[in-house]
Amino acid sequence: MKKYNVCIVGIRGAVGNCMFEILKERKFPVNELHLLSRNPGEANRKYEINGKEVKLTKLTPDAFKGIDIGLFSPGAEISAEFAPHAAKAGCVVIDNTSFFRMHDDVPLVVPEVNPEDIRKHKNIIANPNCSTIQMLVALKPLHDYAKIKRIVVSTYQAVSGAGAEAVDELRHQLKGDMTVKKFQFQIAQNLIPQIDVFLPNHYTKEEIKMVNETKKIMGDNSIQVTATCVRVPVFGAHSESVNIETEKKITREKAIELLSKAPGVTVMDDLSKSIYPMPLFIEGKDDTFVGRIREDESIANGLNLWVVSDNLRKGAALNAIQIAEEMIKMKII
Repeated sequence: MKKYNVCIVGIRGAVGNCMFEILKERKFPVNELHLLSRNPGEANRKYEINGKEVKLTKLTPDAFKGIDIGLFSPGAEISAEFAPHAAKAGCVVIDNTSFFRMHDDVPLVVPEVNPEDIRKHKNIIANPNCSTIQMLVALKPLHDYAKIKRIVVSTYQAVSGAGAEAVDELRHQLKGDMTVKKFQFQIAQNLIPQIDVFLPNHYTKEEIKMVNETKKIMGDNSIQVTATCVRVPVFGAHSESVNIETEKKITREKAIELLSKAPGVTVMDDLSKSIYPMPLFIEGKDDTFVGRIREDESIANGLNLWVVSDNLRKGAALNAIQIAEEMIKMKII
């Protein structure tokens, strides 16, 4: 089997570290692994893969020579600066930041939804927003069957989506230290209906990401999307209440049939036993879990779903590595 030279940019962040662990878990065909950091200094942990210790090296514009695949999650400004250098050197960048997502010449990919878009890449591929990824993994089989006209989604997003400092802040608050640094307000015993900044239309940037990314990934600008994104006092795994309107009716039974066959989806829906997805049990898992599937009785062709997925894995690191795996399957790298 051919092996590839891979780099991770942003290894010290939660997503970058998760990328590293998933490479090992999935036995990705790594030849050499490079961990690139603007300030490598002394790493606070040892990184080892295939029996070899890997040290952090300095991130520079010429650091990508000989690297085949770049897994980026360093923040939008750093990706904007360094991804073009990597692409010019022949490295295919899979970028987890928001910077390239809506660029017309950059594919925005969820492998279960639009894998063929990978072929359009010009050495940069964008990883979508975590909330968009899990929603579309669940909705793609329904859209293929009955064409979705409208999506109304409310998210319940874990603090890990805001980084390690946010996780620490919730942990400290649960122990009685109510210092507020990362969020606008105390997050323990609270819900904050604001993720990212407000835009002139009164939606947040996070909400508009879900709108725009959905249309691009699905390749259908006619789908109407509205979102409300909420931060909740949960450590890991995002939850979503999703309501869709379709061109033809999807019964609950048909939805379960379609979702049960869909790649990357696990149906958890047995109300008699109180079986439905919850972040407590989904954190650390790779699939997108769907439950509370029911027909919307207020309209002719409506359906309600409850969707939960690990935001650091499928919502970020895993999706990026699956894109790389798809490139290998397609023999385009």
